[in-house]
Amino acid sequence: MYAPQLPLARASVLSPSEMDRSASHAEFGGLEASLLQLINDHHHSSIRLREHTEKAKKDAIRSAVRVSDLLVDAVNGGVQESFINEKRIELEIRALTATIIRFARQTDQWLAASHAINTAIKEIGDFENWMKTMEFDCKSISAAICNIHQA
Repeated sequence: MYAPQLPLARASVLSPSEMDRSASHAEFGGLEASLLQLINDHHHSSIRLREHTEKAKKDAIRSAVRVSDLLVDAVNGGVQESFINEKRIELEIRALTATIIRFARQTDQWLAASHAINTAIKEIGDFENWMKTMEFDCKSISAAICNIHQA
């Protein structure tokens, strides 16, 4: 991910006051001072680049986290809505089941009542038929008695 770092030269990084002193020695070692200055500049630019890279990395990570949070929220929103709808449907199913059970009991009561009425009507019909049979038998007996009495 990162390029391997090359070992730095064995030179110390100079503070501004030391740089002024080294400038006085520039007459004796101008090339050495220039090299030290180049190393110092390179070191500072590499530190700035590293800091910039770290900041960009942190920004990218924050952005990625934000995107993933938004995606999770988008997916969870649909799941949550489905869950709420499922709970509503379950409540409706329970209410409908209770209503069906109540209607089934009422239907059973109506069937029992209509069966009782049918049985009573049949008994009335049987009683009426028995009464007609008795009336016919009584008339037959009465007619026979009248025929015997007149004879």
